[in-house]
Amino acid sequence: MGHAARAAAGGEPLVIEPMLATAGEPPVGAGWSAEFKWDGYRAVAHCSGHTVRLLSRNRLNLVDRFPELRILSDLLHERTIVLDGEIVALGPDQRPDFGLLQQRTRSPAVRSLHRVPVAYYVFDLLVLDGRPLTTEPYRLRRRLLTGLSLPGNHPVQVPPSFPDTEPATLLHVAAQYGLEGIVSKRTDSRYEPGRRSPSWIKTPLRHTQEAVVGGWKPGQGRRSDTIGSLLLGAHDDTGLVYIGHVGTGFSHTTLTDLRHRLQGLRRTTSPFSSQIPREHARDAHWVDPVLVGDIEFRQWTTDGRLRHPSWRGLRPDRDPDDVRLPDR
Repeated sequence: MGHAARAAAGGEPLVIEPMLATAGEPPVGAGWSAEFKWDGYRAVAHCSGHTVRLLSRNRLNLVDRFPELRILSDLLHERTIVLDGEIVALGPDQRPDFGLLQQRTRSPAVRSLHRVPVAYYVFDLLVLDGRPLTTEPYRLRRRLLTGLSLPGNHPVQVPPSFPDTEPATLLHVAAQYGLEGIVSKRTDSRYEPGRRSPSWIKTPLRHTQEAVVGGWKPGQGRRSDTIGSLLLGAHDDTGLVYIGHVGTGFSHTTLTDLRHRLQGLRRTTSPFSSQIPREHARDAHWVDPVLVGDIEFRQWTTDGRLRHPSWRGLRPDRDPDDVRLPDR
């Protein structure tokens, strides 16, 4: 009996790991459906009766941070259902804004609930009334998801998918509206929990990389009393490899929050398995590598460093051990 069946029978709690997309150029031709790529926290919603769990990729339950999403139990009429989607913060123009999501992460949800509204954009249905759907094709899962009639005047929405649509057209629309890009999905593909599958292909409009914070350097001038830059890494088979430093993209509030977090993580030795350039290692404050950040950058350099990186925010929904160097 699988996990979904045991949960439906009242056994162990259900956990389905999210399926991940492979980066690449969007496929052209029949048999594919595309969706817009949303800029937020990936979360699988496990709903049964009055209970709603919104589990991130590192199995952190996000429902207390975003209590308005408990409405899922009412919308689903307390059925046993598992959904896959993205939690996004919406700006005044109703577009996802990752910076606003960081405000909700830093502030108690009860204080920022109305100031920074969030939505749960649902794009897949994994369990319906206790019946696992992961082995069913994407086109059937989407049809059943649409049949739940979730859209309405509430924070749970089902964004459209576009079967057999020219990818260039969707990328153009994504660029116009400031979205991350698109994800193309094979219409006959099954859902592969926890796997990065070629059946889903993500095509971003800008480069981003998750990175582990391994240290920081003091600033200069007006930032001499705080953080000047963060030293970043990602894992390969040898350990935590240094991939560069980031010193832009920080607000005053962000720097204050980071300084507070990093003070409790101090250590005397570098956490990196690779050698740090002398000019960056000098005067560095090393920290335990437990914080994960999201970085926007222009490209990778030939020596494996981030070129023109900019800080986007912390990723409490990511496990530092899962932050890997990409295949390049």
